[in-house]
Amino acid sequence: MEGRLCRLEPLDPEGHAEDLFAMNAEDTTGRGWTYLPYGPFQSFDDYRAWAEANSRTRDPLFFAIVDRTAGKPVGVASYLRIMPASGSIEVGHIHYSERLKRTPIATEAMFLMMQRAFDLGYRRYEWKCDALNARSRAAAKRLGFSFEGIFRKAAVYKGRNRDTAWYAVVDDDWPVLREAFGRWLEPGNFDETGTQRLRLGELIRSAAERSGAKSERWSGTGG
Repeated sequence: MEGRLCRLEPLDPEGHAEDLFAMNAEDTTGRGWTYLPYGPFQSFDDYRAWAEANSRTRDPLFFAIVDRTAGKPVGVASYLRIMPASGSIEVGHIHYSERLKRTPIATEAMFLMMQRAFDLGYRRYEWKCDALNARSRAAAKRLGFSFEGIFRKAAVYKGRNRDTAWYAVVDDDWPVLREAFGRWLEPGNFDETGTQRLRLGELIRSAAERSGAKSERWSGTGG
């Protein structure tokens, strides 16, 4: 998946693991792994073994997010719960390095994955997270996902309960979001310091109003 700022490549331990491990080490607290069922990794061998195992799976299907300017991977994400028969697919296992967090690349990567899913004919694109994960929940809202509820005691991981918050975008939503993402990602939407001029949430709401869609669905979208 090719964008202006990044590309997503199938996870390759040989080509990606060393750089990703080095990027991950910049999170000295390990907090980025709190809501994932694995990590943090104490050694490169451990991370390489994880990358080896997960590069071979097809569900989840892992990708490295590569910064096109630096030419290096700066995070990973995957498709999972891939159900072509019902037209449903989920994005998850998202782990951003400190260099990727809160950057336009992070948004473009999520747009590219969403775009590919709908281009392939999927009807439903899901995002799920621990209900305590405030950052993930805010990210889902910002990206245009609609909140669908909490599944209580849905899982146990790292020795604790997980209530799962469900979000989704469906194909009826996609034309509005595609327009908004496209406008947000335009080079002219960023000043000389790289600061956004228009927020993604503003662009989603204005695109919804122009299309006649129910803009209140995206009333809670943020920056």
